Amino acid sequence: MRFTISQRFFFDAAHTLKREIEAEGSRRIHGHTYHAEVWLAGQRDPVTGMVVDLGVLRRRLGDVREQLDHHLLDDVAGLHPPTLENLCLFIADALPEFRPSLARVRVWREALGDSCTLEF
Repeated sequence: MRFTISQRFFFDAAHTLKREIEAEGSRRIHGHTYHAEVWLAGQRDPVTGMVVDLGVLRRRLGDVREQLDHHLLDDVAGLHPPTLENLCLFIADALPEFRPSLARVRVWREALGDSCTLEF
């Protein structure tokens, strides 16, 4: 049997973006509330009964959140340009210890209905 577990977090951040459509508003600094979810998949450990301790994952995601929350995403090293796709990659790359189990990373903006999912 293969299990999939997940943990969510959110962050508020500002950014700019060079785009062809909605160009003027996107180039100005503006902000969003972003939501992110990370899925890990694997076998259940027979001793602990867990794929991964969600408390450990939650703590690591807290570290990732600190790098993004209330920041100008344009200035976050390793993220530029701050697209939903690059946010997914940034979060995945920030979790190397979970890489063998990493199944999916999703980032979305609830208010706009936009989302991106990175699958492994």
